[in-house]
Amino acid sequence: MSFPRKTHWTKDVKPELDGKEVVLSGWVWDIRDIGNIKFVLLRDREGMVQLTIKKGSVPDSVWSAVASLNKEDAIVVRGIVKASKIAKAGVEVFPSEVYVVAKSKPLPIDIWGTVETDLDTRLRFRSVDLKRPINSLIFRVESEVTRAIRETLYSHGFIEVFTPKIIVTSTEGGAELFAVQYFERVAYLAQSPQLYKEELTASLERIFEIAPAYRAEKHNTNYHLNEFISVDIEEAFANYTDVMEVLEDVIVNVYGKVAEAFNDEFSKYGIEVKVPKKPFRKITYDEALGILERRGLKVNWGEDVPKGGMEILSEEFGEPFFIIHFPTDIRAFYTKPLESDPRISESFDLVIDGLEIASGSSRIHIKEQLIDALRKRGLNPESFESHLVIYDYGLPPHAGWGLGLYRLMMVLLRRDNIREVVLYPRDRFRLEP
Repeated sequence: MSFPRKTHWTKDVKPELDGKEVVLSGWVWDIRDIGNIKFVLLRDREGMVQLTIKKGSVPDSVWSAVASLNKEDAIVVRGIVKASKIAKAGVEVFPSEVYVVAKSKPLPIDIWGTVETDLDTRLRFRSVDLKRPINSLIFRVESEVTRAIRETLYSHGFIEVFTPKIIVTSTEGGAELFAVQYFERVAYLAQSPQLYKEELTASLERIFEIAPAYRAEKHNTNYHLNEFISVDIEEAFANYTDVMEVLEDVIVNVYGKVAEAFNDEFSKYGIEVKVPKKPFRKITYDEALGILERRGLKVNWGEDVPKGGMEILSEEFGEPFFIIHFPTDIRAFYTKPLESDPRISESFDLVIDGLEIASGSSRIHIKEQLIDALRKRGLNPESFESHLVIYDYGLPPHAGWGLGLYRLMMVLLRRDNIREVVLYPRDRFRLEP
């Protein structure tokens, strides 16, 4: 079938186009039939617009095509824009041509909001569920978020890289790895690009990557996944305070761009994005434990701050904040200890609305110190030989962080479950669709 190509998104059809011809394409969201007039609500990725079809004012082929329509049929329409005081958006389109390019059966789930469908069922029919306007909005926002992240990092002199996701050994020393058969040997899916990005500071200095990461952890929470998108940076000739400033700029720019582009649309869903102010509050691990104890939650020194503790701290501060100076023993082996007190590390977590969004640190850049750190954690330095070799050839002091894109989306859009901001989630129990 041949048909004209889209000239406008529905959001671009405004009263200022009165009298102009447009070509629209999308899906039938709703149909109202009042006899000799039919109203069709056309949905595309960007929104909706009303089509008005009057019998006798259109060719018979257009009238019969519209009469055959069902919800979610895919159509292409050529028509004239008319400003309207009656139509909800202040504008409607009068079609002169209608092409029905794909028919739809009745949907297996409700996308119109008349029947509540549980998340598991929605995810089972995810491609259909993604037709819901809120989902179109979520993933348009996610695209804008990644654009804002890239813009910020490029402005700081970072370049984008792509590191292997099939690796020979653990990136972070843990056991939570997915094994894959790699020809005659066993390999693993990467937990993060950590070792590669550290090595790249010896040549490319400032790098970032936005890519999948994999963790074989048997979680089943609203904020864990086994495949996720990680935003990682590493900067040469820098320490943890330098990269914390970069992270602040990333967050502020993301929130600013999203608020500017989407706050009007968000109002339909009770969402408002407020841009946080720099600098973010910084509290030490010891200070965090003291606040939590006063609030009735005892965390022993040397234990990580639990999710409930982060929620309490977020209630206390109300804004994004950093926890800094975690005990060295609970951070990854490559984390640099404070020179003044090696029990404590040059490390940080960024917490927003009770959720750890990003984690980072200064890294150990002296080979002997890194070997010692590996051995203290019961790891064999020989397993990291291909990584350790770069330490002999001028590896500079460096620092970096990793940020969970989906967790950022979750707090940005105030979603209760991380799976809502993932196209096709992969968790402990979900491997399809």
